[in-house]
Amino acid sequence: MLGILRRKAGSDASSYLGKSIQRNSRSTTTCITQTKQTFQLGRGTTYVRNFTCHIFPDGSVNVSARASRSSVTFFQKDSHIRVWGRSFSSDSGDLVDAVVPFMGESISDGTLAKFLKKPGDSVAVDEPIAQVETDKVTIDVASPESGVIQKFVANEGDTVEPGTKIAVISKSAEGVSHAAPSEEKSVKDTPKPVPSAEKVNVDKKTPKVETAVKQTPKAPPPPSKTSATEPILPPKDRERRVPMTRLRKRVATRLKDSQNTFALLTTFNEVDMTNLMKLRTDYKDAFLEKHGVKLGLMSGFVKAAVTGLQNQPIINAVIDGDDIIYRDYIDISIAVGTPKGLVVPVIRNADKMNFADIEKEINTLAKKAANGTISIDEMAGGSFTISNGGVYGSLLSTPIINPPQSAILGMHSIVSRPMVVGGDIVPRPMMYIALTYDHRLIDGREAVFFLRRIKEVVEDPRRLLLDL
Repeated sequence: MLGILRRKAGSDASSYLGKSIQRNSRSTTTCITQTKQTFQLGRGTTYVRNFTCHIFPDGSVNVSARASRSSVTFFQKDSHIRVWGRSFSSDSGDLVDAVVPFMGESISDGTLAKFLKKPGDSVAVDEPIAQVETDKVTIDVASPESGVIQKFVANEGDTVEPGTKIAVISKSAEGVSHAAPSEEKSVKDTPKPVPSAEKVNVDKKTPKVETAVKQTPKAPPPPSKTSATEPILPPKDRERRVPMTRLRKRVATRLKDSQNTFALLTTFNEVDMTNLMKLRTDYKDAFLEKHGVKLGLMSGFVKAAVTGLQNQPIINAVIDGDDIIYRDYIDISIAVGTPKGLVVPVIRNADKMNFADIEKEINTLAKKAANGTISIDEMAGGSFTISNGGVYGSLLSTPIINPPQSAILGMHSIVSRPMVVGGDIVPRPMMYIALTYDHRLIDGREAVFFLRRIKEVVEDPRRLLLDL
């Protein structure tokens, strides 16, 4: 607990709790003064009091206090303490302000995407009333109290920071502003003025003049000599200009920075998926019954990538200035496409997980990414990325590295193709795999060995059991 006591010495004054109380030796009446003090202690703990000081003729002082909702935060400059707060009530005690919450260590602002409620709507405690879109995730602004939305003090599209007030909520539902609906209704209910006879006559004559003017330029213009070679552009009314979302702009910037920074090179191989698919077919029912999650192909590729990174640690490293940072942990990022853009949640310590743990984590992160509830911490970091374009039918691609990583594995669709097995031509389910890597750090030898390791483990999953 922190305590704050401020004292100020003076010849004719004594100070209590930051506000001076003047003593008058000539007067014997009681002097009463009030002041407000607020203390922000620790994480999310706020003590707020109104202090009343009674000074009696004999010089004694009585200090009383009562709780209040107003607050001021005291903390050291450049402090690393994260302050978690809620919206605070106004001096009247009936109104509370809905403010933008803390959005993450690396996020300083966001765009007020849309309001989920309207002025006059009833809201419950912690019910979302608006959404703020950041470079990485969409964050809900929740109502701090139950009541009725009185008014909005921000507009959609505004750039807002943590702590920015966006709405005022009335706990007693009094004084709710319905300005916008009433204005529209008054405009609709207002009868249109009846035009005078003179205006009617003028209006009747006016169309004749306009008609004459419109009928004049009916003659086609003379054909231009260069009109045959000039391209015919589509009319502007058939185009729509829509501003990019912050997430899309962030993805575009990072991908372009990746191309400008890294020496990108991609190597390819193909994998026979027969044994891994047979393994899933034979044990999918028992796997689901025991672990409560379906057995997919992604867990097999994650395990294969882990063994590949252990055999070729340079793939898991990264360049930092003039140094090379070798990571002694393996965090696998999984690229997931959502309607709002590409997000890359991270499977932490994948080298310590089994098939069931990986499938559960992938399932949880994929659901959060789809409904927009994934957090920034769940997407931060990552030492290697796997992108599965095969779920969309991609046959072959060259994925782009996710900075600050040094390589990315691309999976593709499974296609039955004729292959030579034991001297015979037989159909096999085949998949092309691609590894894009930073050639400044990784040589072709390490990249090819890594991709070959992926191929060996996927084609024969028994190697994982025997550590071969």
